[in-house]
Amino acid sequence: MAILVGTASWTDKTLIDCGRFYPKEAKTPEARLRYYASLFPLVEVDSSYYGIPTPTNAHNWAERTPEGFVFNVKAFRLFTGHQTDPKVLHKDIKEALGTSQTLYYRSTPPEIRAELWRRFVDAITPLKAAGKLGLVHFQFPPWLMCNREGHAHVEHCIEQMEGHTCSVEFRHKSWFDEASRAGTIDFLRALGAVHTIVDGPQGFANRVPLLAETTNPDYALVRLHGRNVDTYNIKGASSAAERFDYDYPDQELREIVIEVVRLAYKVRNTHLIFNNCDEDKGQRNGLTFLKMLLAHG
Repeated sequence: MAILVGTASWTDKTLIDCGRFYPKEAKTPEARLRYYASLFPLVEVDSSYYGIPTPTNAHNWAERTPEGFVFNVKAFRLFTGHQTDPKVLHKDIKEALGTSQTLYYRSTPPEIRAELWRRFVDAITPLKAAGKLGLVHFQFPPWLMCNREGHAHVEHCIEQMEGHTCSVEFRHKSWFDEASRAGTIDFLRALGAVHTIVDGPQGFANRVPLLAETTNPDYALVRLHGRNVDTYNIKGASSAAERFDYDYPDQELREIVIEVVRLAYKVRNTHLIFNNCDEDKGQRNGLTFLKMLLAHG
């Protein structure tokens, strides 16, 4: 039984700009990652959602972190069904597409989709080869609903990542309403995918309840988005930091520690990711959480 704690990214602009987490001498990407990895055993790569990284990047990440450090990698946004600007694609793929219009997965030519999947797998192979790849995380959009089309797309994504362990996070309440909840858990279990246990604001169509179920014997994943009801769906937000601006008080963290320890007895590896990514809130909460875990024994 292992519990790993980390944050969603180590390179957020607000984190670096606040000047409170990294020491002054950590001025380069390499120095920041090395410092981060001296405090946490886990991190979620957020940049891979916005653009497919290069194998060189992944090789460098593996080289700059200690043995046993783990990277969870977010799947590229086109795969999950989010609108995608062709500008973020590789030059040769942009030229092959011949368009500057916003892309969606269904409207992207099959041969282009296949090549993007291949490049994504290649990009994370250095992490896997180094034994440092944890989960490939699929964060699906609010418009992916619990219906035949939604099930088919999730299954398709998991098939493309054969040989990897994938986690699935839904953003529409239909997946976990009373009629669908048991079926959703059974569906993920049949796929071997990891159900993402979400802590976040409630009362929205694009918000799912905290459901502490496991669907894979090797992993449980808990992602903490904060509980800021006022900012979660704020219009015109310039960054994720605005949406997830929340500082967990110690009492809430203690309650989460108890639940995470209970969860950890069910699987081999439990991953906890703080996604309250405004300035250094996630890092501070994460370090407090680690201290509470140690105190809990």
